[in-house]
Order: sequence, then structure tokens, then C-alpha cells
Amino acid sequence: MSDARFSNAIFQFARSGRLIPLLGVAVLVAACAAPAPLPIPQNDPYEEANRRSHGFNSAFDRSVIRPVALAYAPVAKGPVGIGIQNFAGNLSMPSVVLNKLLQGKIEDAVHNTVRFGLNSTIGLAGLFDPASAMGLPERDADFGQTLHVWGAGEGAYVMLPVIGPSTERDALGVVVDAIIDPMGQVLKPRYANAARLAKFGSKLGDRARFSDSVDSILYDSADSYAQLRLLYLQNRRFELGQEATDEDA
Repeated sequence: MSDARFSNAIFQFARSGRLIPLLGVAVLVAACAAPAPLPIPQNDPYEEANRRSHGFNSAFDRSVIRPVALAYAPVAKGPVGIGIQNFAGNLSMPSVVLNKLLQGKIEDAVHNTVRFGLNSTIGLAGLFDPASAMGLPERDADFGQTLHVWGAGEGAYVMLPVIGPSTERDALGVVVDAIIDPMGQVLKPRYANAARLAKFGSKLGDRARFSDSVDSILYDSADSYAQLRLLYLQNRRFELGQEATDEDA
């Protein structure tokens, strides 16, 4: 099956709510070999459109996101900001567990479930992170990673408006993660809105904490688009086990 047909099939399953029955199949599929390591040269057939999106994102960051993040920095680096970061991370944990199950990584799913239980109770709904202190750090996962485990190719590089750098596979993963997020299904609307606000605050905190690095890439590079593309693909491939060294990441 081609990547396009594979991606479309997964998306249709997500929309229909029938992803959960795939768990048993996923355990078997996960045993198959993932795609081989990819060379650094990037697959970027949409470069012209991507550069336009990159220009929009850079202008939006310069005029809106960066000033707000810098104003938020004192909060982000303090106890309140850390609490928001922890809370948002805890809210994402059920989705991470689901993706680990879909990948057939049962041990990781149990690990993350225990972490979620500890932080949701002892950690006061995730405001604190006692699980990490107990030796249970998050084992991250997303649906883009799940597609990789299932054998889907990376696809072309894409620059998404506001969201930023991605690939065709990971862009589909972002959509599916939003659809199958268990917390989004069980929370009442007002609590779901509070969860979204916390996640936005967490991302804003990231922008504040890594301001120097982000500014260096976006505003000090000779070609910020090419630099960001290279760094994103190197880091993402490292996360998926396709790169050999920590230095690449």
C-alpha cells in the first residue's frame, strides 16, 4: 500500500472511532521492521509554499508570540509556570499511553499509566511531578511515531502555518492525535477549554525558556528556513531511532 493510501486509511479509522480495535493488530505489526535510516538530504517538493508559510510563521512569532513569551518568561520559569507545564504534560499522558498501545509497546504503556496515576493523585492533578522523582520519567509517543512503527514513510517536509515544521506523516499524526485524545473525549467543555489553555501556556513557556536558541535559528541564520528544516528532520529522525548519534539531535 502506498503512503498516501495508508495515511488515508488511518485517517478514516480515526474519524469513525474504530482505532481501538486495531490494538491487537498493532501489537503484531509493531514487530515488523521500521523504515531504514534516511540520508540527511531533505524531501522538500513543496519548498516554495513552505517558505511562504515559514515567512508567515516568523512574522507571527516576531510580532505576537515572541513578545508575549518574553513577558510570560518570569512566570514560565517560576513555580506557577512549572506547575502549568506539569499539568499540561499530565493531560497529554492518556494520548501517549494510547499511542504506546497502538505501537505494541505494552511495557511503556504500563510505565506511563503508572506515571499518570501518581501525578494525578499525589501530584495534585498533575501540578507536581512526583513520578519523575520516583524514577518514572515520561516515555513520549505520538501518532506520527505510531505511523513510523507501522511502516509508513516520512513523506515530504511541510511547514505548517503557526504549528511549524513537520512532515506529511507527522502532520497526519497531529490531526489523529487531536481526534483520538482520550481526555478530549471525557472532559466537559469548560474543563476541555481549561486543558487547551494549559497546553497553550506550556508551549508559550517553551518559547520563553528556549528564546535564545529559537531567536538564533529564526533571526540570526543566513537561511532560517533551511536551518530549521535541517534541525527538525535531524531531531525527529533521532527520536525515531533513525540517526546514530546524540550530536545530530
